[in-house]
Amino acid sequence: MAKTGTTTQGLRAAIERSGYYPALVAEAVEAAVGGEPVASYLVHQETTFDSNEVRRHVTVLVLTDNRFIVSHTDEQNADTSSPSPYATTSTESVKLDRISSVVVSRVVANPEKYVPGTLPREVVLTIGWGAVSRIDLEPAACGDPNCEADHGYTGSSTADDLSLRVSEAGDGPDTVRQTLAFAQSLSEATAAAATATATTGR
Repeated sequence: MAKTGTTTQGLRAAIERSGYYPALVAEAVEAAVGGEPVASYLVHQETTFDSNEVRRHVTVLVLTDNRFIVSHTDEQNADTSSPSPYATTSTESVKLDRISSVVVSRVVANPEKYVPGTLPREVVLTIGWGAVSRIDLEPAACGDPNCEADHGYTGSSTADDLSLRVSEAGDGPDTVRQTLAFAQSLSEATAAAATATATTGR
């Protein structure tokens, strides 16, 4: 389930509708947002199956005029560290001018018949701000097939701080639409922040 919109009241209502420890999630998110007005938000809950256990996870993304805030909440079963089930929640606040990439990947069925405005079948939103990077390495080679020299390694580094996947089949068309709307708002905000930084030189 995902909800997007504006205003702090709307954000609180969306968290409550998710039904996933709303008091805990809302308190953490609202503390991170502070007194800033909410420009846009997205609440996404997903359920995963781990062996014989069902685990739930909720991600809350909030956009203000100056910051991007991401919150994750997970539930855990009792273990050696706790005799009773527990939940962990975390929030991270990122200045908009630190966001280096907003990637929206769309999967469209029957592309030869695509009509502009048609919702994708699946959307993956990936946001990078430099906190987490994925490095893919492979042995380097030259053009000589008989060369046995060690050319070291080559690879690429990809910002991968947050990746959120939604699908029409699993989450519903509203969720896909809301994810695209939030991604557009975030892209516009980061572009404006970059322009402001370039203008002021800070």
